Amino acid sequence: MTKRRAILSGSVFEERIGYARAVVDGDWVHVSGTTGYDYATMTISDDVVEQAEQCLRNIGAALEEAGCSFADVVRVRYLLPDREDFEPCWPVLRACFGEVRPAATMMVCGLADPRMRIEIEVYARRPEAG
Repeated sequence: MTKRRAILSGSVFEERIGYARAVVDGDWVHVSGTTGYDYATMTISDDVVEQAEQCLRNIGAALEEAGCSFADVVRVRYLLPDREDFEPCWPVLRACFGEVRPAATMMVCGLADPRMRIEIEVYARRPEAG
C-alpha cells in the first residue's frame, strides 16, 4: 500500500476549507491550486506577474517538502479570470518550466476572491531514491 502524506502551508484557507497545499501519494505529488497569497503575511499583490511569482514560491516550498522540485513537474494548470493576464506571466512561467516542459493547460474561470488574478496547480513525480 502506498503511503499518503499531506503537506500544509499554514494558510488559513487550508483549515477553513479542509484541504492540503499538497498531497504526496507514493511517487506522486499533487499540489493544490495555489494563488499569489504570501501566507506569512496573508497579503496578495495587485500585480498579476507578482502573483505568479508568489504562486511559484508557494508551490516550490510544497514541492521541496515533498522531496522534489520544479524539475519533477509533469503537469501544470493555469487558471485565470482574465485571459489578457496570461501573456504578461509567460517570462516568469518560462523561467520556471522552460527546461522542464510539463504538459500544460490554461483555463479562464472565476477564482475564489476577486483579488486573485492567477492560480497554478501542478503534479510532480518524485525522483527515485538512489
